[in-house]
Amino acid sequence: MNIDKFYINGKFITPHGEEKIDIVNPATEEIIGFVISGSEDDVNNAVDSANAAFTLASNLTIKQRKKILEEIIEGMQERRSDFGQVISDEMGAPMSLALKAQFGSGTIHFKNTLSVIEQFSFNEVHDNITINKLPIGPVGMITPWNWPLNQMCTKVASAIAAGTSFVLKPSEITPGAAQILAEIIDTTSLPKGIFNLIHGYGHTVGKLMSSHSGLEMISFTGSTRAGIDIQKNAADNVKRVSLELGGKSPNIILEDVDLEQAVNMGIKQCFFNTGQSCSAPTRMLVPQNLMEQATEIAVAAASEMITGDPKEEDTFLGPISNEKQFKKVQELIQIGIDEGAELSCGGVGRPDGMKKGFYVKPTVFSNVVNSMQIAKEEIFGPVICLIGYSNIEEAIDIANDTPYGLSSMISCGDLNKGQQIAKRIRSGQVILNRISRGDYPAPFGGFKMSGNGREHGLFGIDEYLEVQAVIT
Repeated sequence: MNIDKFYINGKFITPHGEEKIDIVNPATEEIIGFVISGSEDDVNNAVDSANAAFTLASNLTIKQRKKILEEIIEGMQERRSDFGQVISDEMGAPMSLALKAQFGSGTIHFKNTLSVIEQFSFNEVHDNITINKLPIGPVGMITPWNWPLNQMCTKVASAIAAGTSFVLKPSEITPGAAQILAEIIDTTSLPKGIFNLIHGYGHTVGKLMSSHSGLEMISFTGSTRAGIDIQKNAADNVKRVSLELGGKSPNIILEDVDLEQAVNMGIKQCFFNTGQSCSAPTRMLVPQNLMEQATEIAVAAASEMITGDPKEEDTFLGPISNEKQFKKVQELIQIGIDEGAELSCGGVGRPDGMKKGFYVKPTVFSNVVNSMQIAKEEIFGPVICLIGYSNIEEAIDIANDTPYGLSSMISCGDLNKGQQIAKRIRSGQVILNRISRGDYPAPFGGFKMSGNGREHGLFGIDEYLEVQAVIT
């Protein structure tokens, strides 16, 4: 796919920027297209469009907003195969994953927002005080490559429901899904100029957006390092910055569970999307007396996962999405070996028989100490660390001994006990005895260096609103 058009003020236009960024298929390492990186003029034009359309956005009725969300859902369903193909080609997701979880995670945000918008209280009256929740103003959205449709759709759906205009910049590694979404939105009843799409590097276009005085808010999903830079760039304008950043999530497995089931569930969730999820439970905490047994189960589970061509039906692990990240994963696996962690399976290099593609061996480290670099740094690949604990107090201490706090898992026989432990875990999400969040629009966001703010459902709408008190 060659992307040489931006979507600004309701039109697909030729950008002022001329630099071409290669789009690389990570499974073959071949260049499959390009995307143009925008210039300062392109950013200014997109922001001007969003400002001009802000009144249109804020004046949309709830009925109109619902209709727009419904039209987008319908359009996305019609383009499902296109989304799946481009996501698989650009980031290496197996087609089964691209067509189901990757595509589904995008559409579910529009559906969930549609389901809760009428429940949202935009106005409240308390005696002589009226509280109005008003659209914040034009928003800049910057999204990552690992779940290109997911992060994009949750922001766009919430912004439409809140009644604000916006400028979207997807990752230059995976720009195709955003381009298809723009084509869909162009056919809906959303007034022109509310949705604007530009492309380019984060360190240029993203920086220009973050520091732009014409944007009242930046909503960013990506690395903690980039999030810190965005916050600094936005500081001079005192704009709101909402960040969903990295993670090093713990998965506490208690003694009163079916160990084989719990470990298998944890491995699958960690390695899902080839380990490229900020919420992946990459630190599996197991009772020390069960470490040997848990390791055997983890190795067996990892060994059964088929790594290969994303187009093959049986493939579970595709390639890492880009060369830079591939090299980082390889370096961290070697660091784990050098640190003295027990390499139970996997290791450095591509899987046997693979000469090209950014493929990583599914890797299990056991008897890891939480002070090791592999237990502290986000690896973002199919790598898991098994860490032993002697009692639940130590498990909670290990779980919280991280600068991150995005997600966590607990496998327990007693749900009441799990609920009590969850309150002591410093993370924005705790999943008990299941493999995923489910479809309910639970709030999502982090503690500590995993960011601030919340996305999805009612909380997502709230993120794009300002509070006004009217006193009579």
